Amino acid sequence: MVLLLKRLNFALTAYFILLSMSLIAQKPSKDFSKQLFEQHETFKEKTITHRRFKHKDMVPLIKKLPFEKTVVGKSFEERDIYQIKLGNGPTKILLWSQMHGDEPTATMALLDIFLFFQGKNDGFDALRESILSRSTIYFVPMLNPDGAERYQRRTATEIDMNRDALRFQTPEGKLLKQLQDDLKPEFSFNLHDKNTRYSAGRSNKQATVSFLATAYDFERSWNPTRTKAMQVICQMSEALQGFIPGHLGRWNDEHEPRAFGDNVSKWGSSLILIESGGYKDDVEKQFIRKLNFVAILTGLQSIAEESYTHHTLATYEKLPNNERYLYDLLIRNAEFDYKGKIVVKDIAIDLIEKNTRKATSFTIKSVIEDMGDLSTFWGIKEIDATGLRVRPLADFPDLIKTYALSKEDIQDKELNLDEKANFVLTKGKEVKYVILNGHIK
Repeated sequence: MVLLLKRLNFALTAYFILLSMSLIAQKPSKDFSKQLFEQHETFKEKTITHRRFKHKDMVPLIKKLPFEKTVVGKSFEERDIYQIKLGNGPTKILLWSQMHGDEPTATMALLDIFLFFQGKNDGFDALRESILSRSTIYFVPMLNPDGAERYQRRTATEIDMNRDALRFQTPEGKLLKQLQDDLKPEFSFNLHDKNTRYSAGRSNKQATVSFLATAYDFERSWNPTRTKAMQVICQMSEALQGFIPGHLGRWNDEHEPRAFGDNVSKWGSSLILIESGGYKDDVEKQFIRKLNFVAILTGLQSIAEESYTHHTLATYEKLPNNERYLYDLLIRNAEFDYKGKIVVKDIAIDLIEKNTRKATSFTIKSVIEDMGDLSTFWGIKEIDATGLRVRPLADFPDLIKTYALSKEDIQDKELNLDEKANFVLTKGKEVKYVILNGHIK
């Protein structure tokens, strides 16, 4: 009996030791996300304040970095494409941004991250040490500098680089494949922007940041490579949830065999897609830039410390799918007078950016996208026009003079789809709202 009790005591002791070790191993690393969010301005690259910056604006910032820098290739128009290397740990990570020239939010965030890794004695030294000692990180900002020059999605040869992972007809696409082959990164980050009118599920909230662990086959199968990407995404989305509750989403995971993300996953690297959408009044995406800064650093930390491993597919699937339930402006319940008969309709208006000369700025062209019962949709901005009548600008000469409107601005007939949104909402003789080029005056 004594021997049996000793053996039982030994077994229980061993069990509690193992349990304690397990709990220590599973203990989550410190969450720096709130501090990173609050102190982002400290690390923000102050020379870049708008989206339409060019290759020539970025290159001097890259050249002065105290890190290993390499020109790893050239664009079709012979612009240098840089790789910046940080860290000396065993886990290789590759990040690239702006493979679409008009998707610069993550490039801005990467410039901020480079400044972050130059800091010290600010409360983040442990985070830097953890990331840089356990991983080797390769950054390729602005993979499509020719597209950035034109602020357009495609390359100089009018090819969508993210549909060039089979033929490799772009030098930039060939370069990305070469980097994947040479570096063999365990993790890859594919950093994009998307239409600002995507909603987080069926809701009135813009999908400000969306994630995806890309599918490597049409069956959307899950293997260890894709699963690890999903787990890192869970960690990043949890970090952002406190800053933009309800504004996180999940991109469509339908397999696209020509896309780099899907193929990188197939080639064996855990591919993490980040899509930066819209946030109310953040036209130049400076707030979303901050969110990228926090998300990417959180992702790098979770990879370095393997703290992502406890997340499950159920957490990932709670992220709502990106949907199209938003318009830039939605006017509800407006009255239309059709020869004395009143018809109530909703009016959906979108604002389309048009590049100005040399794509350094933009103008807005409004479009009436839909009219009728739009009660299942939302507007990023909305007007409740119950009891208000839609009238043409031509009926209001004082407004024409006040706003110095041209003849083409003066809508003198009933509203039509696909036309510019210029009209007035009135209550009796009183003007309640003036809508000029889709903007509320």
